[in-house]
Amino acid sequence: MIDHIAVQVADPAAAAAFYDRVLAPLGGKRLLDFGQVIGYGTTMPTFWIGPVTTEGQPREAHIAFSAADRAGVRAFFAAAVETGAEVLHEPRVWPEYHPAYYGAFVRDLDGNNVEAVCHTPE
Repeated sequence: MIDHIAVQVADPAAAAAFYDRVLAPLGGKRLLDFGQVIGYGTTMPTFWIGPVTTEGQPREAHIAFSAADRAGVRAFFAAAVETGAEVLHEPRVWPEYHPAYYGAFVRDLDGNNVEAVCHTPE
């Protein structure tokens, strides 16, 4: 149902460095780069970052990226921790969502709750 999503960031260069690192284990990469506006995806841009264009600070969003397997979730988490991201929840099964839901949650530089999730059993 969702074609793409964009979030505003306070420092596009710092946010890009974060997402370059954490999306790589999931197969994500920069596909379009317009300087301060960058599109990430695997075959087409589905996640965008850009500078704040509204008054005030960026608002928190929850963004969940698909991982092909649980190893991808763990690699995403490790990359995020290496960047200094705040750990919200370490990789684990979340049976309250469904029996095979495996996810890890971190907070990016702009306060967004960023997750990698795999929906298949190990």
